Parts: sequence; C-alpha cells; structure tokens
Amino acid sequence: MSRFRLGLHHALALLATAVFLLPLFWMAVNSLRPVGLPPPQSVEWWPTNPSWSNYPVVFEMLPMLRYIRNSVIVVATAVPITLIVASLAGFSMSQLPYRPRRRLFIFSVVMLMIPSAAVWLFRFQILSWLGLIDSLWALILPAFAASNPLFVLLFYWSFHRIPSEMFDAARLDGSSAFMLWRRLALPLVMPTAVAVAILTFALYWSDFISPVLYIYDPQSYTLPVGLQILKQLDPTNWPLLMTGAVLMTLPIILLFMLLQRFFLNDMSLANLFERN
Repeated sequence: MSRFRLGLHHALALLATAVFLLPLFWMAVNSLRPVGLPPPQSVEWWPTNPSWSNYPVVFEMLPMLRYIRNSVIVVATAVPITLIVASLAGFSMSQLPYRPRRRLFIFSVVMLMIPSAAVWLFRFQILSWLGLIDSLWALILPAFAASNPLFVLLFYWSFHRIPSEMFDAARLDGSSAFMLWRRLALPLVMPTAVAVAILTFALYWSDFISPVLYIYDPQSYTLPVGLQILKQLDPTNWPLLMTGAVLMTLPIILLFMLLQRFFLNDMSLANLFERN
C-alpha cells in the first residue's frame, strides 16, 4: 500500500509539473517557427522547419542588449537591497515584545492589502522631489522600503520560529543585535532568503508599469518595455513575440534552477525544529 501511495504521489507530481511546464514548452517551440506564421491550429510539439534566426532578428529590430542591460542593473541593485532591508525589518519585528510586534504585524498586513495603483501618484511626487524621474533609480528606490510588505512578513515568520534561547545565549556571549542578525539568524533562514531573492528578481525583472510611469528616455527602457515596443511594431508576428517572451522568462527559470537546492538545505528551519 505504501508503494502504491508513493507511486501515486510521484505520478501526481509529474502531472502537475507537466501542467506548469507545457505553456513554457509551447512558448519555446513557437519561438522557433518561421517569422510571420500565425499560431498553429493544433498542438505542435516541434516546428517542421525550426528557425533559430528569430533571436538575432529581435536584436536587430530593437536595441535589446540595452534593454537587458538596464534590467540587469535594476535587479542587481534592487535584489540585495531588498534582502538586507526586509531581513532587518523582519528580524527587528521578531525581537519586539508581543504588543508592538502585533501592531507592526497588523500594519504590514494592511499595507499588503493596499493595491499598487493607489501609490503611483504619491510615488511619482516623491521621485519628482528627489529628482529621480527618468532614471533607473526611480525603479530601484522601492527596494529601500523592502519592495513589498510580504517579504518582511516572510522573514518575520522565519525569524520568529527560531527558539529565543538561542538569541539569549548569544547575547550572554556579548553579541550585538547586528551580530545576532548576521551570524545567527540569517544563516538559519537561508531558504526564506532564497525565496525572497527569487520573488524580488521576478518582481523587478518583469515590472512594466514603473518604467512606463517614471522613465521617458528610451535609453533607460527596460526589457518589459522593449517587449511592448516589439508587440507594437509587429503585433501579428507570433514567432517574434514568443521569442521576446522566451528572453523575458528564461532568466527567471535559470535563477530558480540554480537556487532551488537551497530550499532542501539540511540547515533549514524545518530540519532544525525536527531535531529539537
């Protein structure tokens, strides 16, 4: 019976994986179809005449290298800043007494429920006062506020699960609050840090609204804006559009594949509490 359940579990896992991977596979296959062809009427597992020249064509039509460079600058700056700010905020919340911790938790949840469109005007005014409009810093600035309240809550929940006795023992040894965060707490929540890093990367890499609102110079456009320009240039050329979608999606997939092993780290909090 246990073998049957194990086999059923793996079969369901493979089925769920196929459901999520099939759209990505369809996107990659359609990016190899000859330029100008409409989408296939039936499932096409591989094009009859695959055309790898679609990718150079995209770079010839638009300055994609510049757009990719701008996106890389944004994520390479915003992701580390978000990790530092969100982890510090989450750790600080976890060390507070019950009442102020509960109030900050409720405040974070309320902030999480506010739609992003509600802050566009206020953010534009703040960026105008700071003189950051029409620069990449307009896209990076939210990282100094942890980018999203969810990231602070994720770190808070992870830090809160660490036994308080560990912090008390470290304080008796003379560790400061910063040392507790950097040397004790942060290594124990590495899976959470990796998850936040991936989510932050996806947030800034695929951000289309902020560049449209705050960037006017074409030299500072990011990759999502470049894909929209590509769509406007040739809205019916599906192979080129799918090629652009592959360029947009591939870095996120590669990042997840590189970092997924940290989710199964033996030093994760789940294993820590199993041992205790």
